[in-house]
Amino acid sequence: MAWIVLVLSGLLETAWAIALDRSAGFSRLVPTIVFAITAALSMIGLAYALREIPVGTGYAVWVGIGTVGTAVVGMVALNESTSLPRILCLLLVIAGVVGLKIYH
Repeated sequence: MAWIVLVLSGLLETAWAIALDRSAGFSRLVPTIVFAITAALSMIGLAYALREIPVGTGYAVWVGIGTVGTAVVGMVALNESTSLPRILCLLLVIAGVVGLKIYH
């Protein structure tokens, strides 16, 4: 269960990062509210998962999921660069997250 919660918390990290960008420095109400809720839920989920998963592994996986998710949303929905080097770097992050899960 801890791993499922950790993955969901990583996805919520993606949501709060995008909401933070859309909040325009907390000047737009709805994205600011979405940011606050998703950030809180993401942290709560991370805290729950860390009761069973070592902090180094859990935090790295959480950040990795958020990093890759945010970059993918940026490339797909926000017209950010989709260069080959960028995609290869994201694949390296994914490989690291998978490796941490396997060798946990």
